[in-house]
Amino acid sequence: MSGALHVEIDQHEPMPLHGTVQCQPGELLALVGPSGAGKTSLLRCLAGLMRPQSGVIRVGDEVWVDTQAGVFVPPQRRHVGLVFQNYALMPHLSALDNVALALLHRPRSQRRAEAARWLEHVRLTPDQMQRRPANLSGGQQQRVAVARALARQPRLLLLDEPFSAVDQMNRQGLYDLLADLRKDLAIPIILVTHDLIEARHLADRLVVMDQGQVLQSGTPAHIYRSPRNARVADLVGVQNRFQGVWLGPRDDADRAAGAGWLQWHLADGTPSPVQLRVRDKGKIPAGQRVTWVVQGDGLHLDSERAAGSYTPGTCEQALATTVRTVRNLGETTMASASVDGLPGVELRLVRSGPLRQVLQPGQPLRVWLDCDWVHVMPTRGAR
Repeated sequence: MSGALHVEIDQHEPMPLHGTVQCQPGELLALVGPSGAGKTSLLRCLAGLMRPQSGVIRVGDEVWVDTQAGVFVPPQRRHVGLVFQNYALMPHLSALDNVALALLHRPRSQRRAEAARWLEHVRLTPDQMQRRPANLSGGQQQRVAVARALARQPRLLLLDEPFSAVDQMNRQGLYDLLADLRKDLAIPIILVTHDLIEARHLADRLVVMDQGQVLQSGTPAHIYRSPRNARVADLVGVQNRFQGVWLGPRDDADRAAGAGWLQWHLADGTPSPVQLRVRDKGKIPAGQRVTWVVQGDGLHLDSERAAGSYTPGTCEQALATTVRTVRNLGETTMASASVDGLPGVELRLVRSGPLRQVLQPGQPLRVWLDCDWVHVMPTRGAR
C-alpha cells in the first residue's frame, strides 16, 4: 500500500516552478496548462531526474526530497513508474523482454513469467508478447510501456502525455484500460496532458499550471464552475466568459440572501442593459471591474425549461439570441448564438440528442441563463 504524495516546490532556476501538489493513493491527478507551464519539469522532479532548488517531496512516510535537510533520493531508489509519450521501448527486444528489463531485481528464472503476467494484465495476447515494438500498433506499444511501468510495483505512477501519439480509436481503449487498472492500483497517479477533454474524462482532480506556477487545483467540476481567475478560465477552456462591473447588494434582502448585482458590459467596455442577480461572496467591492463566466450547465433552451428537465436557480435571465455557427462533432453539436441587443456578445452552446435539431444557422433561440451558475472574478489591476 502506497501513501499520499505531497509536493512543495519553490525554485527560480533553471525555470520557475512554484506551488503545492497533493495526490492520494488511488487518485488520478492531471497537470494541465500550455507548453512551458512547468508540467514536465514537475514530473522530472518527482521522478528524481531534476533536483529542485527548494522544496519537499514525500510519498507516505518516505521523504524523497527535503532541500533544507539535504535529502535527495536518487531515481533508482524511488520506485516510480514512468510512461512516456514516445513509449521509450527497446526496438531490438520483444514486448516480453522489454517488460522483463523492469524486473532485474527479480531472479532471472522468474522475470519472463512475471513480465507475461503484466502483459496479460494490459490485455496483450501471447503472440503480441513475442513481437518487437515495430510489429505492434501504437496502442499495443503503449500497453507494453504501461506494463513495464507497473512491473516495478511503483509507489507513484507518472504518465507524461501517454496517449497523444495514439489514434482516437486506440486511445479510447487505453482510457478504459487505465480505468480498470486504477481499481487495482492503490498508488498516486500523475497525468500530464494538453488534452482538456482527456483530463476531465480521466482525472479525479486537476492542477492548472502556467509559467511554472500552480494557479488552482480541485475537481474538474469545481474548476470549470469556479475558476480562480480569468487566466484559469482561459487555460481550461471555459467558453462563456464576459466582462462587467460588480454593483454589489442593493438592499437588506440581497444581503440576507447572499446575493449581489452584476452589470454586464460589452466587449468595448460599455454597459449593456442587462444586470444579473448572482451569488455574492463578499470579496469584491462595488465598482470593481470583473470578469465573469457561466458554465454550459447554466444555459438552457426554451424546450428544456418547458419540459422541466432541470431545476432552475433563484434567478433566471431570458436572452433572445440568433444561432450563428453550428459544428457537428459526432454525437454532440457546438453552436454560437449572438445575443440580440448586445452587440459582439455570443453564447457557446453544446447539445446532444434531439435538442441538436434546434441548433440551425439563422434560427432564433431563447436561452435562459441560470444566475446561480455565474462565477465572478475581479479583473486584475482594474477599478
